[in-house]
Amino acid sequence: MNRTLFTVGPVEVRKEVLEAMTKPMITHRGKDYEQFQANLVEKLHKTLDTDMNIMMSPSSASGLLEACVRCGVKSNMAGISNGSFGNRWQSIGSDNGKNVKKIDVEWGKAVRAEHVDGQIDDSIEAVTMIANESSTGVLNPVKEVSDEIRSKHDPLIFIDAVTAAYGSDMHLKELDADAVVFGTQKALALPPGLAIICCSDRLLKKAESVPNRGYYFDLIQMKKMADKSFSLTTPPVSLLYGLDFQLDRILKEGVKNRYARHQEMADTVHAWAEKNLGLFAEAGFRSKTISVIFKKNIEFGKLQSKLNERGFEISNGYGDIKEMTFRIGHMGDLTVPEIKGLLKNIDEIIEELQ
Repeated sequence: MNRTLFTVGPVEVRKEVLEAMTKPMITHRGKDYEQFQANLVEKLHKTLDTDMNIMMSPSSASGLLEACVRCGVKSNMAGISNGSFGNRWQSIGSDNGKNVKKIDVEWGKAVRAEHVDGQIDDSIEAVTMIANESSTGVLNPVKEVSDEIRSKHDPLIFIDAVTAAYGSDMHLKELDADAVVFGTQKALALPPGLAIICCSDRLLKKAESVPNRGYYFDLIQMKKMADKSFSLTTPPVSLLYGLDFQLDRILKEGVKNRYARHQEMADTVHAWAEKNLGLFAEAGFRSKTISVIFKKNIEFGKLQSKLNERGFEISNGYGDIKEMTFRIGHMGDLTVPEIKGLLKNIDEIIEELQ
């Protein structure tokens, strides 16, 4: 049975997007591809409103999170975490042999300037943080945190924007981060398999002096090929067709209108959840793309099964709070009427199960 996905990712991919991916294959070292990638990157710059270097990788976003660590850190880094994905980036640092200072914040609370005050010194080469923590539904004020760090020290700033990019305005020019990483399977509403990094010249300069960067995720090698409008390794051409289609759709909708739609979907879910079950994330810092909702006495397996029968799917909780929460994704090409339809069905199922 076909289901509409209100999940955290991969998310709902529309039929027309899948159809756009069926164009004839082209070789990735020819003139046709060169022009195609150049146009695609131009659209990424326009929709993200950034002048940063943009590179794409045939991987999940986690690959480019690792690239940041391998290319931007010789020895010492700090990892800020208030959820599972902050913890993951800390682990990526440790697993690559870096000394990681862990700055841990209570789950459900936003990372604030006071959490990093006094935690960073001049030995820290880079700081990692999550824009939108999808295990908890917290949208962190990354510019506030970044500004606090840079008021006293000058490390590279790396941002995981996996569930933030294209769902909320990150104001990349004002943020002035050194790396912003995301993938296709979240708010871009595409299948998984392609990761994108917005990268500063400063990070690329630092990478020149960092040993053992590897090959597949070496940002220097990727930039050399990107400057020629080619991919370092074989790209997922069909997925790039889909990305091109989606960027055209975003430009047609209007980027500001897209963000407003995501805000309205989030407000709709948040109002419903506060009335019925409660939200895990603190007020004032709630995600525009994901809601993490308390289960209370709901058996998630039964709720999911009943939703599946009606043609819907949502996501279970994640990480340390998996047993107490479930998650609704409201991003990509979903609409407010679809969100309201989902919530109406959840209400009916909960009443049926009681």
